[in-house]
Amino acid sequence: MNVLLDYLPEFRDGFLGTLAITASSALLALVLGVLIAGFRVSPIPPLRAFGTAWVTVLRNTPLTLLFLVAFFVVPQVLFKGASPYVLATLALGFYTSSFVCEAVRSGINTVPLGQAEAARSLGMTFSQTLGQIVLPQATRTVLPPLSSIFIALTKNSAIAGAFGYGELFNVSKLLNDKGYAIAWIFLWTALAYLVITFALSALFRLLERRMGVAR
Repeated sequence: MNVLLDYLPEFRDGFLGTLAITASSALLALVLGVLIAGFRVSPIPPLRAFGTAWVTVLRNTPLTLLFLVAFFVVPQVLFKGASPYVLATLALGFYTSSFVCEAVRSGINTVPLGQAEAARSLGMTFSQTLGQIVLPQATRTVLPPLSSIFIALTKNSAIAGAFGYGELFNVSKLLNDKGYAIAWIFLWTALAYLVITFALSALFRLLERRMGVAR
């Protein structure tokens, strides 16, 4: 208990850091994932090829390797002087977007084909059909896998701590270097992660209940 009380500001900052990186990465992954899912079901072959390549490359690349690219390559090529927060968000967001894409694409495939055909018969474009007809119906199916994906994202954010970003794992490493009992440090860190993941689970359960179909 002493390690928590003596270093409560550090644990608080680490907790807030984990929340920040999780929220920003989840938002980036959601936007990119929906966009790439649209590419994957697009009638335009180059877009489908790009979407397939995006998912194939990112899903089969170790997340640690993406962090190495983000922290040691991206600053030299694109964003000079970018903060660890921005670089970690890019690595986590891009990686997770491939999983979001596949979840969204699976949800799109559950919508009856007749819905899209009816929209086209009314003169709606592909983007209009996807955004106004297909995606709203697919959302109910997509929510459960998205919950698991974002919970995994929360736990994956610990890798950012190894690259100097101030989150829970980084705080744990600093306290361990000071000689505190590693078991108690990991206990409080694990409890903090549980709070975040339980909150995410509760949020998605609420969304599922509100968007569920009455049976």
